[in-house]
Amino acid sequence: MHVKELFDLSGKAAIVTGGGRGLGLQIAEGFAEAGAHVVVCSRKEEACLEASESLKRLGIRTLAIKCDVTNREDVEHVISKTLDEFGAIDILVNNSGASWGAPAEEMPLDAWEKVLNVNVTGTFLMSQAAGKVMLQQKYGKIINIASVAGIKGSDPRYMDAIGYSSSKGAVIAFTKDLAVKWGPRGIYVNAIAPGFFPTKMSAALIEKGGNAILAGTPLRKFGSNHDLKGAALFLASSASDFITGETLIVDGGSHAM
Repeated sequence: MHVKELFDLSGKAAIVTGGGRGLGLQIAEGFAEAGAHVVVCSRKEEACLEASESLKRLGIRTLAIKCDVTNREDVEHVISKTLDEFGAIDILVNNSGASWGAPAEEMPLDAWEKVLNVNVTGTFLMSQAAGKVMLQQKYGKIINIASVAGIKGSDPRYMDAIGYSSSKGAVIAFTKDLAVKWGPRGIYVNAIAPGFFPTKMSAALIEKGGNAILAGTPLRKFGSNHDLKGAALFLASSASDFITGETLIVDGGSHAM
């Protein structure tokens, strides 16, 4: 197979949760540029509609669907609409996320539960629902967006969010276990662990500790608006057909320090 074919997503149907902005939108754009039809969904319907209109300019078909990934009915609605429109689900990116900053000794229980519910339970519900379709197809690629915070501890001077870090560690464990469970049935399950990218969620952290973050990043820069495209495309495409259960770290080298 020619290398260009390995990365070609023409005709594939992809769902990207939290796809209306930030890292999710970047990934959705990368898939569309590679030829995939893309469903963007999140709790913010307006952002999804704007993203969908932008993606259509790339010549692909797209849907924008309001979805709370912690709500099973919303999740099933996304799956049903995707199947009605495209007849298959080839790729799922679990990108929707939540965070809450507080010292561990002061973390409110309801905030802890909210973060775990979105980041872990939401990943499970979307994977379960899309996975049922993929298992019938005997093929599918699931990409879970974890974080470098789920791999190591974070300096509380600029990141004090133990619920977020714990949830992303759980996503990595979930990725490995589901890969083992579903690999024999044709389903690939991998994760991406981004470092610091300037997004709405990370804005306050970067404003507070940007210099310290850069000092701890060997490449001395934050992620850009295209640095996740290649990583996500690789894991979604035939180029990664002998890889599952892996967490690809995209953090400018910070995990190595």
